[in-house]
Amino acid sequence: MSSGLETAAQPGSPFDVRDPELLSALLHDQIRCGVAPSDGVALACAHRAVATEDSLDLDTITRADQRLSAVKLPREARETSARTGRALLRVAGQAFGIGVVARFAQHVQDGRSPGNHAVALGVLSAGLGVPRLEAVAGELFAFAANWVAAAVRLAVTDHTTAQAVLRGAHPVLAEAALFTVDKDVRDIAGCTPLLDVLGMRHEELEVRLFAS
Repeated sequence: MSSGLETAAQPGSPFDVRDPELLSALLHDQIRCGVAPSDGVALACAHRAVATEDSLDLDTITRADQRLSAVKLPREARETSARTGRALLRVAGQAFGIGVVARFAQHVQDGRSPGNHAVALGVLSAGLGVPRLEAVAGELFAFAANWVAAAVRLAVTDHTTAQAVLRGAHPVLAEAALFTVDKDVRDIAGCTPLLDVLGMRHEELEVRLFAS
């Protein structure tokens, strides 16, 4: 996934994503206003809804899952999130055999919840005993690492600059994780209109390397 970066890198685009400062600014905005308040909060809610390895609040998890889908405006983002989430549940079910993961996976399979990746990861992290803050921080860092990796694959930056951009995002990631970790389902949101439009235009590109 490039989260709209592939669209911004197209010839004729008004964005010079080869500029490290612009690349960093887009990443920071995506973290603060997009990923943290949406996927980050949904993950935290799902994590909090797991009481033990065999006990979870499916109502809260489902509400978080459905709201997360609702705030993912680009179609590709919604579909990819659900596809990777369901894949995570399948793999985790075979690898770990955790009761809460199996229950949520069946809930998703029955069509009662979309199964977004962040929500599935929240359930899995709680089941494995990963603290909520670390789980949220890990999700946000994974997004940032994927973002700069996409920039390298798109040849808009090199590996050295990509690492500098990723390192420069660390304070933003830490701040966003702390801001996100105690939020509730009603707080799941997102406000990245420019990046959403880039994501929506991505599905119309004639040639695409990425799923979003």
